[in-house]
Amino acid sequence: MAHPLDTLQREITGCRLCAGRFAATATRHAPRPVAWFRPGARVLVAGQAPGLRVHESGIPFDDRSGDRLRQWMGIGRDTFYDRTRVAVIPMAFCFPGYDAKGSDLPPPKICAQTWHPRVMAALGEVRLVLLVGGYAHRWHMGVRAGVTETVAGWRDHAPGVFPLPHPSWRNTGWLKKNPWFAADLLPALQARVSEVLDD
Repeated sequence: MAHPLDTLQREITGCRLCAGRFAATATRHAPRPVAWFRPGARVLVAGQAPGLRVHESGIPFDDRSGDRLRQWMGIGRDTFYDRTRVAVIPMAFCFPGYDAKGSDLPPPKICAQTWHPRVMAALGEVRLVLLVGGYAHRWHMGVRAGVTETVAGWRDHAPGVFPLPHPSWRNTGWLKKNPWFAADLLPALQARVSEVLDD
């Protein structure tokens, strides 16, 4: 008998709810949901939405943002892409596309509304949740504060949940302005990732 997560993964990868929405973007692309999870995952990475490179490869965080995220976590690609250890469940499973100015469009709300309750219920309890970016903060934590304030309050949620900024290289300036992130949060995050995955 198939595990509910396996069934869900097949349903998600076949989803075409946003076909019309994506066809109307500047990129005029078709949906390509990237669902990356397996039963037993210990770490949940809740991101924003796949970028263009991930849309093309079908592998989550297969870009410079992913390199930075793995560096933050203190793990390599082999560990990160072991679906039985790390689940990647973004706020939208598809690349939302670009607007006419070439900027990323936000993740369509219909994706999380349609899939997240079912995925989270089937995934069950995970030992560590990484909330990457403001969209994930708002959905999973219900916060209305900005990213800086939310991430700065990380101790209130650790060791089970770590709110993080998006690891985009566009946020390099943010990291320089907030040195406490690398000095205080990252060592605690890496220790917790190691503890959860090596247990």
